[in-house]
Amino acid sequence: MNAAEAELLGRVPSRLFINGEWVEASAGRTLPVVDPATGEVIKTIADASVADGAAALDAAVAAQAGWAATPARARGEILRRAFDLLQERKEEFALLMTLEMGKPLAEARGEVAYGGEFLRWFSEEAVRISGRYGANPEGTGRMIVSEHPVGPCFLITPWNFPLAMATRKIAPALAAGCTVVVKPAALTPLTTLHFVALLEEAGLPAGVVNVITTSESGAVSDPIIADPRLRKLSFTGSTGVGKALIRKSADNVLRTSMELGGNAPFLVFEDADLDKAVDGAMIAKFRNIGQACTAANRFIVHESVAAEFARRVTERVNGFTVGRGTEDGVTIGPLINAAAVSKSDALVQDAITRGATLHTGGAAVEGPGTFYAPTVISGVTPGSDILAEEIFGPVLAITPFSTEDEAVRMANDSDFGLISYVFTSDFARGQRMIDRLESGMLGLNTGVVSNAAAPFGGVKQSGLGREGGLEGIREYLSTKYTLTPDPFLA
Repeated sequence: MNAAEAELLGRVPSRLFINGEWVEASAGRTLPVVDPATGEVIKTIADASVADGAAALDAAVAAQAGWAATPARARGEILRRAFDLLQERKEEFALLMTLEMGKPLAEARGEVAYGGEFLRWFSEEAVRISGRYGANPEGTGRMIVSEHPVGPCFLITPWNFPLAMATRKIAPALAAGCTVVVKPAALTPLTTLHFVALLEEAGLPAGVVNVITTSESGAVSDPIIADPRLRKLSFTGSTGVGKALIRKSADNVLRTSMELGGNAPFLVFEDADLDKAVDGAMIAKFRNIGQACTAANRFIVHESVAAEFARRVTERVNGFTVGRGTEDGVTIGPLINAAAVSKSDALVQDAITRGATLHTGGAAVEGPGTFYAPTVISGVTPGSDILAEEIFGPVLAITPFSTEDEAVRMANDSDFGLISYVFTSDFARGQRMIDRLESGMLGLNTGVVSNAAAPFGGVKQSGLGREGGLEGIREYLSTKYTLTPDPFLA
């Protein structure tokens, strides 16, 4: 760790943020944060207990009425100030993400830009919350439909995009007039703590945002979810955990938003522009070291171009540089921990055992750190684990197909439906794919779709609800209908 890194880490809060104050964990416990590129502990922070979680919810509940009554313009201006501050400090946030998560610095800068857009977008949406007014069909009264903050929210964010996942949840909640308790992932909590300090500087009132970091996620989260004062739960993470949270939220009929796992198909048809398809594949697969729910998982490539596609992507992958994300020229950083390395390797070895061809990679990289070599395999056969499980690593797996119907069947053969990618020069086929592919999002001749102005979310076991776009703020609003006698008939 160099002096600049140490100085930045020294400025990142190490305590919990409850009711506008930075406080130690009530039980005195601490939680180490590790740089996955070196295996070294880079900071020790407070490890919240059940009592700390209850205190955070108490603060959010106490602040709810005042925040809901705060004019929308004022709420929006705080978000806008936060956006401006983030732009001023984009380099330090990028470096912080690289240190705690491992992604290359260039990608971390991209996440700062992406995450910041949620602050700007929802600062503008805060003043556009609307309803409707009009006569009922019978002409006997007037209908007033109004939107109101749903109430205190519990936001659980993942480790892989520590800034963007925080802003994507916090910004619409604040814009809608909701207070929140945020629980970042124990693997990458520092960015959220640093961001909430920025919100405090932007003028956020005490109790509106509260942050608890903990190594005991279930023990601390369960009482919050069971508390009847909580009105909304938003979670991004694995489908298994999401299902458990949905079950727990049922007792109080909580509003839920669930952004869960993916198993994205990447379809390359025989008429595709292969240069564009390869460019798209590099982004869709290797962005964030493959550790993204939107990462392409199954490359379904027409048999007439499969060999050439494999050759081209292998050539590109062989040009990657593996290393610590802070180093110049690095394109592939570490996976988040040793378990992630083991999972990627197990999936690759299973596919090879079942007949797949290894073109490059296919092994862990010797430490320090938890690295896996960027990998390309082709000829992956049905029944291979890699076709059913989310890889979450830098592994590109190719399976050939013959007809459009076969490609669609293979793409839809999954319990998940977050995103699909399609490369084709046939406009009509592209339009058919919009209707035929079972996913909440589609990248048509592009390898990246995420945008703060667009609704992000999936179908099937990839989740419930949408984040971002016009739809994103609605997840934090409840609709009230009022009927009043027609004043002109009184």
